[in-house]
Amino acid sequence: MVGQPGASTRTLPSGVVSMLFSDIEGSTLLLTRLGSSYVDALALHRRILRGVWAECGGTEMGTEGDSFFVVFPTASGAVGAAAEAQRRLADHSWPDGERVRVRMGVHTGSPGVHDGDYWGMDVHRAARIAAAAHGGQIVVSAATVHLARTGLSGGVSLRDLGSHHLKDIPEPESLYQLTVAGLQDEFPPLRTLGTSSSLPVPATPLLGRDAELARLTELLRSPDVRLVTLVGPGGAGKTRLAIAAGAALTAGFSDGVYFVPLAAAQTEQVLWTSIAEVLDFPARDRAPGPLMSHLAQRSLVLVLDNLEQVEDADKVVAAILEAAPNVAVLATSRRPLGLVGEHQHPVVPLALPDEVGLAAAERSGAVQLFVQRAQAVQPGFALTAGNVADVVAICRHLDGLPLAIELSATRVRLLGPKALLARIDQALDIASTSSVTPSRQRTLRDTIAWSYQLLAPDHRRVFRRLAVFAGGADLDAVAAIACPGLGQEDPLDVVAELNDASLVTISTDSDAGPRISLLQTISQYADDELRAGDEEEAARRAHAEYYAEVAEKLLAMRESTHGTALELAETELGNFRAALGWAVPDSAEAAGDIGTGLRLCAALGWVWLLGGYVAEGRRWHEHVVARAGAEPSKNLAACLRGLGNLLLMQGEIERAQEVATSSLAMARTLDDAAGIAFSMSLLGTAQLQLGQLDAARDLLEEALTQHRRLDEPGRLARVLGNLGGVEEELGHLDRAESLMRESLALLEELGDVHEAAVQGQNLAYLLIVAGRLPEAEAEARALVDTVVALGSPSLTMAFANTTMNLLLRNGDLVGAAHLFGAEEAMRDRLEMPNPYLEEELTEALAALDGAMTPETWQTHRQAGRAYRVEDLLTRFPG
Repeated sequence: MVGQPGASTRTLPSGVVSMLFSDIEGSTLLLTRLGSSYVDALALHRRILRGVWAECGGTEMGTEGDSFFVVFPTASGAVGAAAEAQRRLADHSWPDGERVRVRMGVHTGSPGVHDGDYWGMDVHRAARIAAAAHGGQIVVSAATVHLARTGLSGGVSLRDLGSHHLKDIPEPESLYQLTVAGLQDEFPPLRTLGTSSSLPVPATPLLGRDAELARLTELLRSPDVRLVTLVGPGGAGKTRLAIAAGAALTAGFSDGVYFVPLAAAQTEQVLWTSIAEVLDFPARDRAPGPLMSHLAQRSLVLVLDNLEQVEDADKVVAAILEAAPNVAVLATSRRPLGLVGEHQHPVVPLALPDEVGLAAAERSGAVQLFVQRAQAVQPGFALTAGNVADVVAICRHLDGLPLAIELSATRVRLLGPKALLARIDQALDIASTSSVTPSRQRTLRDTIAWSYQLLAPDHRRVFRRLAVFAGGADLDAVAAIACPGLGQEDPLDVVAELNDASLVTISTDSDAGPRISLLQTISQYADDELRAGDEEEAARRAHAEYYAEVAEKLLAMRESTHGTALELAETELGNFRAALGWAVPDSAEAAGDIGTGLRLCAALGWVWLLGGYVAEGRRWHEHVVARAGAEPSKNLAACLRGLGNLLLMQGEIERAQEVATSSLAMARTLDDAAGIAFSMSLLGTAQLQLGQLDAARDLLEEALTQHRRLDEPGRLARVLGNLGGVEEELGHLDRAESLMRESLALLEELGDVHEAAVQGQNLAYLLIVAGRLPEAEAEARALVDTVVALGSPSLTMAFANTTMNLLLRNGDLVGAAHLFGAEEAMRDRLEMPNPYLEEELTEALAALDGAMTPETWQTHRQAGRAYRVEDLLTRFPG
């Protein structure tokens, strides 16, 4: 914590005090979006908060970047300050319509005071509480609530968030949310250890599963049980039971329990990626190798939900269990994985009462669930002697299946139990269903059909068409794809109707708006209904064309709002995959639409590249290119360029050169000036990496001339940098520096933080080569935080090499050797070989100049392979 000037001379509040920590959530993305305006936003944020702290009697202890540590003599003062601060932040108009979302945590305790600052576990507890919150949220400890509760006023209230485990603090902490009237009051689960940070928080308690939950958790606590699969039909409650089991297991696994939703996953590669994303892996480590290396050192549980449709899921699970001896897997699936050591746990329907009486019914999990869900829509509903027979009959008709009960119970708002039972008797015809389908699945299907038939015809059509989405959709997509022909009816009203019927789920985010999705089983039902009619082709075509347009818009956004565009693209990955799968199907019999497939391929190359999906992106590009044939088109040429970039990332330089050559030839055939310029840049880059310097310079000079005629400043900046790299290799350092500085100026004007960092590090390396070490060191020091925050694998490794060269020339030979080894190991993990490895090693050994033996260097180089590159880079400025 950075103290304020003169802190040691201040008289600080002592004894019981309330400590408030705050910082801006997503500050790196905000910096990316705002560019130079971020400094103004940060200063304004500080001015607003400091004004509140002063008004409420707070003592500011320090600030670092966008964070504050403030101490108040009373709990009510701290709570009041937090509430007022959030009001003023929400009321302010920020640059470019952005929102500055600040998270806050308050804890009350008796920290020690020494040398003008506070110390002790209470300080750490307050900081951990703040770190658990989300932007716009205020989280307070039970100690603070105890002292401040009676003084709450002005629309401020408390919400109990339950007990949570905070990082590095052994005992659990009861946490509360301070809710301010008129401000956002719904947030994701807190970012605390285990359950709260990685398991969904169910809206209702688990009913009728106590004995089953106890058996399941006991099984998973056994040291010789590594894999348990919850097997049962859709709607039986497998996911809900898995979440409850995961919550009960957090104390037994020191690194927590992680829930991995896989409803939108179909391939082994997406399964690996989904696990990595839940574990908060950066893009560079999303490959199976780094992930398993991480898991091998951890004691945790992976809850893999909805595995049945994932190709080769058994291979992924087997690989994890073999590599990570202290990792357990709890899977949900409609069928077992079939692995040695797998323990199957059948999830049967909820218990039904043996008799109709009230006492027996109240002990039944099925009846308990029906009553609970009925009361959610009709608060006055109660189980009575007059309706118990009908309620029991309904639950029996629904075979005790939780989802079926939940769907039917919501209709109590419109129908009493007797009328509801009559409707079920008419609409659900179990005997008419296929004899090969399990009875519980038939019951669930009929229950969904009953809710479906209650919809108006236009709303049924919307529901059917929702089946084409993968991973949900925003309201604009639903309106465009699922709601044509609705006339003046607002799509939001239709979605609300489907939500009331429990056929869709809606997640809300104050920035992105509502996102609509279907439960897996209900989505399958909608898909079957869509296939049974004559509108499937039109719906899937509309979906693919819509998301091709989305991809093209995001490609255009990339040049000016790189971080935001990538974040939005990753949100829609499931839909992009589904659109590509329809447009360019694996089956030769399926029609698809290669034109739409080419549009998607042409627009998504950068997403695969920068999002860490290089192998998957390459697979899609190769599939699209193979199906497209040889007919020249701008989109095919763009797909070839995208494939070339992905091949460069994987070290297949000669093949990348071939693909780039084909792209250039096609662009020339089409007389596509922009395509010619882009292809020249790619081909010149491949030639540079192959050491064909004269050819690369000639081609990139021509590409530069072409780019100067185009209104594409971002691409112009990149070709300037590429040409600068060639001139550097040729020894033309003045020319190289001029090109790089021109590139950097363009990128800074555009606000492209990523590409500016790429060119900035290239310039730093050039200055090293030119012997201008102080200038090179200044450039590198200014880039460290940005490079580490961006997390780009290629940029990180390039910057590591530049920093290593600076360390060598500054005499830090051990640090240089460590960084050399760490970068080498990172490349090995990512399967991104360094074509210049031998050259760089020779230069490094020559730079030792007798100050260290080559053998000692190699020892330190080997030791460096155990470090993370980022950790070594963050030590460089110090």
